[in-house]
Amino acid sequence: MTESNAQTAPDSVSAEPTLFSALLTPHRSLGSVGFVVLMSIIAVVSFAGGLVFYVVGAWPVGGFFGLDAVLIYWAFRVNYRAAEAYEQVTVTPSELRVRKVTHKGKVSEWSLNPLWTRLDRETHEDFGLMRLFLISHGRKLSVANFLSPDEKESFAKALAAAIGEAKRGPTRTLIPPPLRGEG
Repeated sequence: MTESNAQTAPDSVSAEPTLFSALLTPHRSLGSVGFVVLMSIIAVVSFAGGLVFYVVGAWPVGGFFGLDAVLIYWAFRVNYRAAEAYEQVTVTPSELRVRKVTHKGKVSEWSLNPLWTRLDRETHEDFGLMRLFLISHGRKLSVANFLSPDEKESFAKALAAAIGEAKRGPTRTLIPPPLRGEG
């Protein structure tokens, strides 16, 4: 290997085209503004209910109204923390990489050869596509667990196409011959 080859080799590896790349995150239907509005409504209702019971003389009940508001807030915070998890799937001609990050920040990565990898689907008759697996060398890796069945189906089609493209190998673009009369 000459000095010029040694300098260009890392660039050629990083220049490998990305056939497919997806970042999968859990779906949360309630945004931050909706959360503030909902918690404000719950707080007002809890305060009003607690105040009514306090005026009637059942003051301990007011504390339970406050407690349920705190517990609802805590449940939403736990749910939003779990939404910080994600999966990243990338396919290049020589590698299929899956990176899973938990809500606690723990990272797990798998690097598979797309030539030896197949996509397996677990389908339910009534509900559609339930689970997706990447299978390589007898091992199963579950992917796209965050997605709904319809989203999994769309993801599976795109991923299967990318794996198929990686298995076909590099393709050459043919340049058509010039037409007669053109020089």
